Formats: sequence, structure tokens, C-alpha cells
Amino acid sequence: MSTTPDDAAVAAAYQAHTENSADGPHGEASPAWRRVVAQTGFETRMILRNGEQLLVTIVLPVMLLLGLVLTSFVDLDTGGASRVDFVTPGVLALAVMSTAFTSQAIATAFDRRNGVLRLMSTTPLGRGGLLAGKVLGVLAVEVVQVVVITLVALALGWSPDLTGLPGALLAMLLGTAAFTSLAMLLAGTLRAEGVLAVANLVLVLLTVGGGVLVPAAQLPGALEHVAVLLPSGALGEAMRGALLDGSVPAFSVVVLLAWTAALGWGAGKLFRWH
Repeated sequence: MSTTPDDAAVAAAYQAHTENSADGPHGEASPAWRRVVAQTGFETRMILRNGEQLLVTIVLPVMLLLGLVLTSFVDLDTGGASRVDFVTPGVLALAVMSTAFTSQAIATAFDRRNGVLRLMSTTPLGRGGLLAGKVLGVLAVEVVQVVVITLVALALGWSPDLTGLPGALLAMLLGTAAFTSLAMLLAGTLRAEGVLAVANLVLVLLTVGGGVLVPAAQLPGALEHVAVLLPSGALGEAMRGALLDGSVPAFSVVVLLAWTAALGWGAGKLFRWH
């Protein structure tokens, strides 16, 4: 799981601060879109260059995919689908959760503790540009995740329903919105050390019993009814519906939209920049 970000983040943030402050002609601030692009690159590099973040976002999902497909230590009812076809959508959903939620919550929380957020929000980038850069950085890392996981899955014999690719993209975007909102809510309200513990714990709990890898219908007891209402369960169901059956369940879309609205409102009201 993710650990404390390197203190070099402060120095890197200062570099981004100078890049976003006056890199236009005659020393004035560059256009807003260029500042956001620069911040997006900064956010993406900070995730991909951090060994712990790389482990959570890339290595663990790939290892989980290989373990679930090549071994039988977890008994899965695939409903007639091949093991790789059944498992891959859930692993892609987990990859979204690891980047949009766990990685982003921890990185943002420690940026807030170290004064990075306060520094960056005073540059011409502004708070809106900073948040836009973070969201776009998450999406950039997710593209890398999808490419890597897809290549591994195809090598294992994955054969997705190609008609469901637009639906899978929609599900990933909705999942990213919901889990990034949750990340911002935690990062902006709890102490950094608390976020570190809570974000990792929540990811583990949702992975095991949140309906992301195993459909809610296959979970024991009350979890079967709870998981479908969680953003993890909705994202898992949406990805499986899209890539196995070619369509995204409408209920999953409603659940993800509802979580995004509620968590986004909460983050907007409660987020503290210092």
C-alpha cells in the first residue's frame, strides 16, 4: 500500500510554482491552459516516479490479474466466461480506485501538510487550475494503467466485448470522478497520517468486500446488498457489464453519479488548503 511521499515533493512543487508563475513572454504568467498542462505533467511525474505509488497503481493490479487468472486460490463463479474475461474488468476498476482514490488522497494530504497546496494556490495557476491539474494527472496515470493491464490481459487470452468499450470508458470516468471526490474529501479534512491509514484501509476493504473484483451477488450475507450501493461495487458492475455483456447497468451509473455529487459537495464545503 502507499506510504509517506518523499519530502522532495516540496522542492518539486517549488519548481512547478516557478514554471506556473512566469514562463510567458516578457515574464508574465503563461496562458491558463498552459499552466494546467504544466501542472498535469508535474502531477503525473510525481506519481510515476514514486516507487510506492508505482507499486500501488501498476504493479499490484498486474500481480492481482496474474494471480486470479493463473491460479485458483480464489474460487470464482464466472458465469460461463473465461477466467481472464471475468477478472480483467474488475482489475481495471481496481486500478482506477488505486489512482483516483488512494494515491491521490495520500499525495494531496501530504502536500497540504507540507504547505505545497498553499504555495501552489497563490501562483497564477490558482486553486481551480491546481485541482484541474490533479484530475488530469490522475487520468494520465490511468491511461498508463489501462495500457499495461490490457496488454497483460490480452497476452493471457482476454477477449472483451468490443461494443462495450465506450461504456467501459464512461464507467472509468464516472469512477474517477467519484473516487477523486472521496480522495479530496479525506485529504482536505484529516491529518496526513490519518489519511495514509484510512486510504489504505478503505482500499483493502473495498477490494475484499466492495464488489469490485467479485460481483456483489457472490458476496456473503449483507455484503451482497451493501456492495451494490458502494462506488466500488457500482464501478465493478459497470466495468463487467460493459466488457462482458456490451452494456453498462443503468443502476451502476446512477450510484456513481450520486456518490460523485455527494462527495464532491462534501469536498467543496470541507476541504482545507492548510
